[in-house]
Parts: sequence; C-alpha cells; structure tokens
Amino acid sequence: MARTQQPPPPEIKHFRPDEIERGLVQLRRRLTDVEAFVPQRMVEPGGEGEATVLAQDITTTILDVFGPNSPEYRDNQNVHMYGYVMIASGMTDEDIIEGYVVGQKKVVALVKGLIKRLEEKRQDLGGSSSDRVRAAFQGLDLHSRIAEAATELYLNGHYAEAVFSAAKALVNYVKERSGRHDLDGAPLMRTVFSKNDPILAVSDLKDQTDLDEQEGVMHMLEGAVLAIRNPGGHGFPELSPERAVEYVATLSLLANRVKEAKKVK
Repeated sequence: MARTQQPPPPEIKHFRPDEIERGLVQLRRRLTDVEAFVPQRMVEPGGEGEATVLAQDITTTILDVFGPNSPEYRDNQNVHMYGYVMIASGMTDEDIIEGYVVGQKKVVALVKGLIKRLEEKRQDLGGSSSDRVRAAFQGLDLHSRIAEAATELYLNGHYAEAVFSAAKALVNYVKERSGRHDLDGAPLMRTVFSKNDPILAVSDLKDQTDLDEQEGVMHMLEGAVLAIRNPGGHGFPELSPERAVEYVATLSLLANRVKEAKKVK
C-alpha cells in the first residue's frame, strides 16, 4: 500500500531588511488593487475573470513574499474574491454582488494582516531610521538609467551626489530619446514636451485631458531640472537619506514617463 507523502514542515522566513521593504511595497500594491475592486462589475460579462486574476495576483504575491512552505502561503494559497462557497444557480445579481462585497472585505482584512505582520518583523529587526531607509532604497524598482546613476553613490552614503547624478541621467535620457542634444535644462523639457508642438508625447493629445497631462509632465520635468539638478550642481545642503530616497524615486518616475512617451516627430 502506497504511503501518503507528507508535506514538508512549515518554514518561518527570516527576512532581511530589504526583503521586508520590498514585501511591503508588493503587499500594499495588492491592497490598492483589492480596495479598487468593484463588486458591481462582477455581474457584467468578463467580471468573474477580473476577480479570478486579482485573486491569483494576491496568491502569487504572498508566495513571492513569504515563500512556498510558509504558513502565510499555506493558509492563503486559494484566495477568492467571492465571499461564500460558490455562486449557486438561481441567485439574483444583487445576491452575487453582495457575495463579492463580503469577499472584498475579507481579502482587504487578509492583506492588511500580512502587511501588519511584516511591519512587526521590521520593528523586531530594529536598526536606525537611516538603516530602514537604505533598505527601502534597495527595495525600489528604479528605472535602469536612474538606478545605474544613483545606487552605488547612495549606498555609500553620498546622498546629494546620488540625487545629482540621477537628475543628470534623466536630462541625458530626454536628450537621447528626443534627439535634441542642442538643448539643456528647462528649455529642453519645454521644447520636447510642449503640448502644442511636442517631440515626445505622454498621451494621444486628442482632448483637453490629454493636453493637460502633457503640460503637467512637462512642468514636472522642468521642475526636476530647476529644483533638483540645478541646485545639485552647486552642491546640495546636507541631504538626509530620507529626502534623497524621495528625490531619486521622483526622478525614476519621470524617467519611466519619458520611456513610455511616443516620438511625435
């Protein structure tokens, strides 16, 4: 008679600080997704598929953060957005929607509980605020050009230099994507991302909303030059690791907008 294979014993993951910060980012992203879930759409065509994909994303995140043999994954490897056992035949749309409302509340509580568990682990590890911020920096998914320019400087404690290097990398990236090597700084951003005659467009520019977005991104890039790169060229005052992370993350966001922009001419 064949013996039933027993599952391996559960493994409690011992997190590094950077793993905790990365896990918190992932779980908070899933929490945002669940809170944005609209139960009323589940009675529309394709609604159930949307719920299934969201549940799979949550399960995959738990697996990635805590590991395959962790209690967190074993207890939650079959997440469902529907709050009851199943959708029975003959149920009204209102009944189905209510089931998804219940399920949404349960999954929100689940993800918040996992976030709290990671936050407690972070507290248990202790360390200074700077240590935690450095760990958070390592957990950022930075645009490759910004990461290449800033990471080594930041981790070596050269916070102002890291920010200045990242800002220069952003400007150079705009020059490369637009082909306007004859311009620099604020004039470069105003020319390349003009809403009236752009070289790079962050939207389809079909209506006022698109034009507003184009102008807004132009001003954000212009501001990055005037408020981050230019002061850095003259030497930032003493820059904290916390503020440096905020600057670098902002520059990475802008680099991603440049990456996504379409060449107009």
